Amino acid sequence: MILVFGKTGQVATELRAFKDVKALDRKQADLSDPPACRDAIFFYKPKAVINAAAYTGVDKAESEERLAQRINGEAPAAMAKACAELKIPLVHISTDYVFDGNGTVPRRASDNPNPQNAYGRTKLQGEQAINASRCAYAIVRTSWIVSAHGNNFVKTMLRLSDTSDSISVVDDQIGGPTCARDIAKACISIAHELIKKPSKAGIYHYTGRPDVSWCQFANAIFKQTRHRAIASPVPTSDYPTPASRPLNSRLNCSAIQKVFGIPRPNWRKGLKHILEELEQRNDEA
Repeated sequence: MILVFGKTGQVATELRAFKDVKALDRKQADLSDPPACRDAIFFYKPKAVINAAAYTGVDKAESEERLAQRINGEAPAAMAKACAELKIPLVHISTDYVFDGNGTVPRRASDNPNPQNAYGRTKLQGEQAINASRCAYAIVRTSWIVSAHGNNFVKTMLRLSDTSDSISVVDDQIGGPTCARDIAKACISIAHELIKKPSKAGIYHYTGRPDVSWCQFANAIFKQTRHRAIASPVPTSDYPTPASRPLNSRLNCSAIQKVFGIPRPNWRKGLKHILEELEQRNDEA
């Protein structure tokens, strides 16, 4: 059995579709209580653990950094220590926000992190604690997660296009949209591989291809739907937020393909499935 922390988030929802997965919600394991996460692992004694839960309120984390630190830093540390004691692997989902977002070159896993906001700092703390635990881990950094579940960019664009034909979207932030279903598949595959070959532990990057701006991604969404809306490019400076956003979210994903045979997924295919699922829900409503 693979134990998953998180149950209703985008990736966790997709993970629940796999066989032999036990997903824990907040009542069963509250990440703001790190010892509870450790206790859950010892109670279930799984073959592997996937942490698909996190404090993801990027702007809110600026005023709640201590809470974000417990959830994103201390809880993964407790999980990693438990996994090390039980000699089982941990797959942990992280983010491109651990980098500063400068330049245009895709960041490698070996590049030095330099987070520019509280969310990025707390996610980096989690990474560092996992590395220090000496468990067999795979930290999977990803970006721009979308799905038919929860709140995300695809659903926001569809909602806005219901009432407007022209939507301003930032065009100077570049990254790889990544479908939650693809992330879930990758995490399951990595977990099974680490069970057999813990020597493959390390930090990996995994994002959808090709890299685009948010504005380009928005227009791709509208093109695949019946919506006639058009996304108009604007700079990030037009939308000031409490937390700074990286302009460069490009990640070099060559290592995950070399070590695990997992290529970058085409987000256009994933987007098609997301839109079909959302349309089916609307038809059934």
